[in-house]
Amino acid sequence: MTGNSAFHLPNISKKMYFVLAISTAVFLMLVLMPIVHAANSTTTTTPPNQTYPPSASVPSWFDSGSNAWMLTAATLVGLMSLPGLAIFYAGLAKKRFVVNTMLMIFYAYAVVLVLWLIGGYNFGFGYPAGLSIDGYGILGIPSSAMGAIYEGSQAVVGPGGAAVNVPTSTIIFFQFVFAAITPGLFVGAVIERMNFKAWMVFVPLWSFLVYSPLAYWLFAGGWLNQLGAVDFSGGYVIHLSAGITALAAALAVGPRVVSERRLKPNNLTLVLIGAGILWLGWNGFNGGDPYASSIDSAIAVLNTELAAASSVIAWMLMDMKFINKPTLVGATTACVTGLVAITPAAGYVNGYGALIIGIAAGTIPWISLNKLAPRLKLDDALGVFPAHGIAGLTGGLLTGVLADPAVTKYVDPSLVGAVYGNISELGIQALAAGVVIAYVFVMTYGLLKLIGLFIPLQESQEKLKVGDEAIHGEVAYDFA
Repeated sequence: MTGNSAFHLPNISKKMYFVLAISTAVFLMLVLMPIVHAANSTTTTTPPNQTYPPSASVPSWFDSGSNAWMLTAATLVGLMSLPGLAIFYAGLAKKRFVVNTMLMIFYAYAVVLVLWLIGGYNFGFGYPAGLSIDGYGILGIPSSAMGAIYEGSQAVVGPGGAAVNVPTSTIIFFQFVFAAITPGLFVGAVIERMNFKAWMVFVPLWSFLVYSPLAYWLFAGGWLNQLGAVDFSGGYVIHLSAGITALAAALAVGPRVVSERRLKPNNLTLVLIGAGILWLGWNGFNGGDPYASSIDSAIAVLNTELAAASSVIAWMLMDMKFINKPTLVGATTACVTGLVAITPAAGYVNGYGALIIGIAAGTIPWISLNKLAPRLKLDDALGVFPAHGIAGLTGGLLTGVLADPAVTKYVDPSLVGAVYGNISELGIQALAAGVVIAYVFVMTYGLLKLIGLFIPLQESQEKLKVGDEAIHGEVAYDFA
């Protein structure tokens, strides 16, 4: 480079420099003034009629804490079905029936929700009662639950007109997830053979004609409740009914071929994941049933965890004693039986009662599954009757024995178990169990036989040999 190498500014006139300076100053003022104003502002103004939330959404009866907990609890229970139960059963099923098993649960969740809002909820929880005998509530009125005013009103439940400090829409959703999981539970008895079209017809009929009446009798304050029977969160309404439905359905649908009846889990990792979701989700199952964020809710959650854990340990000891090795399938099954057995008692017993129920849940269903079930000539594919029917019955009867007035005072002060001086409570619990068993078996068997007149209850053997690909045109694992 030659000559003077010093850097020179462009030859800009003084007028142009002045214009640039003014432009820069204006730009900075436009940018900085709103920031300075916001920083120095000490008051804000709210447009008229724009307060949030509107006063109508927080009436005097509304308890935001209880409402938040119940919506959370309901969502936990929903997750127990999707994905928890679907994954759990899918892992236990044979590989060629994974899609079929999951889709049966998925469909049940969807169709029960639609039916629940059309009429199922008010049939099971509606007030005033549609039918009563000598003052005993038998059924609600099967009417729609989709009106805006109704959904936003204070929840009033059952023939007694019990008022709850949450909206009706919250109770509808909370009770729906219980109704939805029940068909998902008993599908485990008829997987790998039931005609999917027959299943599509059976689920809504069963939910409306079996589940809703049971809910009215034992959840909503109907005639069995009026006699003194209790079911905190579904030991009878959900689990005993699922177990009896499993027996009736296995009998009506018929067995698989002998070579197909052996349980062959295809994925134990899925089994464990599904069981874990069920275990934690069960806190919503039992913890939400006081309809409040209350002391009893906390006790119910703690009892739920304790019973499940003690059942797992008891079952594993039984496995080690009689088959010489602990198994993952056994431990996860025990988790479920412990959760099932504590369900009717969770908010009624103390920690010692929960421990006793958990130990019973890890031994009595074990005996039923491993010693008694093989002698039955029924093909209950995943052992739904021992895991839910026997465990639910065990917990329901022990509720009548162990209900502690020091606990029940938080939710039902009149309830006292046999250990605390009220021996008649055990008899009442036994009566309620007998009613559930008889009603569910007759209705289930009759419905399936009626459906069987129009739709074959079993898939054809040609489809069953292929499985998911033939039934649904897709497979769970594509290794190609």
